[in-house]
Amino acid sequence: MTNFDSTDSQQHHATGDGATAVVTTTGLTKAYGDRPIFDDVDLDIAAGAMTAVIGPNGIGKTTLLKTLLGHVDPTAGTVTYTGPDVDRPMGYLPQEPAFRPQFTVSETVDFYASLVDAAVDTEELLCEVNLYEARNRRVSALSGGMRRLLAVGQAVLGTPPVVCCDEPASGLDPSMAQQVFESLTRRAADGMAVVVASHTLSLVEMYADHVVILESGGVAAAGAPTDLIGRYDAADLWAVYDAAIDPAAGDGSATTVGAPRRGDKPTDQDTAVSGGPTDSGGDR
Repeated sequence: MTNFDSTDSQQHHATGDGATAVVTTTGLTKAYGDRPIFDDVDLDIAAGAMTAVIGPNGIGKTTLLKTLLGHVDPTAGTVTYTGPDVDRPMGYLPQEPAFRPQFTVSETVDFYASLVDAAVDTEELLCEVNLYEARNRRVSALSGGMRRLLAVGQAVLGTPPVVCCDEPASGLDPSMAQQVFESLTRRAADGMAVVVASHTLSLVEMYADHVVILESGGVAAAGAPTDLIGRYDAADLWAVYDAAIDPAAGDGSATTVGAPRRGDKPTDQDTAVSGGPTDSGGDR
């Protein structure tokens, strides 16, 4: 179950680095029938920080985000929100955002703004996601990358204390993907708890404050990128991922399905961790 308790009624939790946790999971478990997705996951999602969830395809990243949001009920365990009591405590950027194609960019933002109590400055929000010059363009005429930026704007609209973003850089060129992460980083700097599920490990290493690596059964490793790199005596987050998901990676044995080695692709760090089957929850 998901509990929504304001900060006035529930004691604050603290993350490992002393930051205030705005969302806490305890013993979080999810299965579809007899197929386990993740088991006994304990997380503290910090306010004012970006938490990145990474792992092979089908491992449960999307299901975890939807469980945090309350869109999916856990099989066991709890999700507790302890942030401020606001109209929209959590924003969401899905893997495949859909907007009304006949609306302009400004009309789209105004429509979603009408659904929240907080005042929204449409022009300021569009400037933040680099869509102000395209404000009068219809959604049907936007590129995939521009629609993704519009989805980022929709997700943070009304400044929810928490925003969950599922593959925010999916399908974007490197420059636009970096724009998306930079926008989310600015929101985190302003106090928002940003949770991203991503395959783009180079951007995760560059921007995330905390990384959670999922493997079959639950959390394989968690910590700040620099701490994980030091803990695994690794060159970068890619090497950490390889070792955490496949402990035998150092002796040259085959890596886990969905986690290509650094030399397997022409672009190492910017290559998405992909290739595994998706689970029944639609995870990537």
